[in-house]
Amino acid sequence: MATLNMRKTVLNRKQHLLSCFAIVVAALMGNLAVSQAGPAVLFEVKAGQQARQNCVISMPVPKLLERQNLSLFRVDNGTEIPIQIDTAGDQREIVWILREGLPEGATRQYRLMAGESFAKQPDRVVVADDGKHLNVKVDGKPVLTYNHALVAAPKRDEAYYDKSGYIHPLYTPSGKVITDDFNPDHAHQHGIMLSWRKILFEGRENNGWDQKSQLGKVEHNQVNSFTSGPVFGSFTATIDHVDLTKKTGPVTMLKETWRVRVFALENQFLFDINSIQNCATDQPVTIDKIHYGGMTVRGHADWHEHHTYDFLTSEGKNKENGNQSQPQWVELYGPLAGGMAGVTVLSHPGNFRFPQPVRLHPTMPYFCFAVAASDAFAIEPGKPYVSRYRFYVHDGKPNAKVDQSLWEDYAHPPEVKIVSEP
Repeated sequence: MATLNMRKTVLNRKQHLLSCFAIVVAALMGNLAVSQAGPAVLFEVKAGQQARQNCVISMPVPKLLERQNLSLFRVDNGTEIPIQIDTAGDQREIVWILREGLPEGATRQYRLMAGESFAKQPDRVVVADDGKHLNVKVDGKPVLTYNHALVAAPKRDEAYYDKSGYIHPLYTPSGKVITDDFNPDHAHQHGIMLSWRKILFEGRENNGWDQKSQLGKVEHNQVNSFTSGPVFGSFTATIDHVDLTKKTGPVTMLKETWRVRVFALENQFLFDINSIQNCATDQPVTIDKIHYGGMTVRGHADWHEHHTYDFLTSEGKNKENGNQSQPQWVELYGPLAGGMAGVTVLSHPGNFRFPQPVRLHPTMPYFCFAVAASDAFAIEPGKPYVSRYRFYVHDGKPNAKVDQSLWEDYAHPPEVKIVSEP
């Protein structure tokens, strides 16, 4: 038994030396300067119950490597993997994309090292502020625009429809705009937005959804931060939910933070919106029971005009039978500029009342995760309401297997386990 343990120890040491040697050789072959060696952590990624490819992975920065510049390498071949540190949340996270396929049930080891990257990693995802919008591009292709300045309604006698704090346009990878804004049939639906239709605040009914009611509004407050990078580009913004019914003047009921992260992927666009809503006063905000309102997507005007859109849900339902169902994800798709295109919204299993009811409109290309359809609920002071959604935008026909695989990546990502550290 002692001999067997000694052999295992020698083998582990050999594997460690070989992996370090592979890393150094890879750097030298690329005529790159090898920085001074520092602490390192060996960890493994487990694929789990499905194969993984182009899968977003994140993990907390190990305590050993806090406040360090970091680089990541595959142990088996020494390949350096682009990584990026996300500081927007409560803890610093390392984020990268598992691009090479990892079969179902398989594992792969990586070494996270202190020190500068051997190769300069270009910013594949770029976020730029032009003074009115945050424009996000991946490899030079436009992905989305977040409107932080007020966008004026087309009809100036309907100025109550003026809007900020939402995403439009949203593009497909081939450059087609897939969302709509200020459509005459429902001018209060804007690209990607999050609004509540029926609100009770300080005993008064409020409406942040239908701007024509002039009972409430949802508007951008400030851009908190934005960044570009080799793995993702991101921004955080504060959005105000305002009560317009108080006699003494408007009062902000909810302070909402959007954390948006767009990933560097080819031939598809993938991005997350994490919403955190906090009471802006010491009074609770009740979202009353109603069959719509919440995270919303309004599809292209052509789909409305020609009634050519449809839905596909994780339960295989569509616009004929999917309304008020409770799927894991919903895709809105249809013909667009001579081809097909779609946008899928994946709901995180940690969301309140998951799987949430959805409003799939049978005659208009819009849908929302209508969490209030089940019953009323309250957002209370000191208890933030958090919701998380991932968006997948593509050209071509919908594919339920792809959508489901993406949802599994989002809901049940590969397990990351530290194997050893000094």
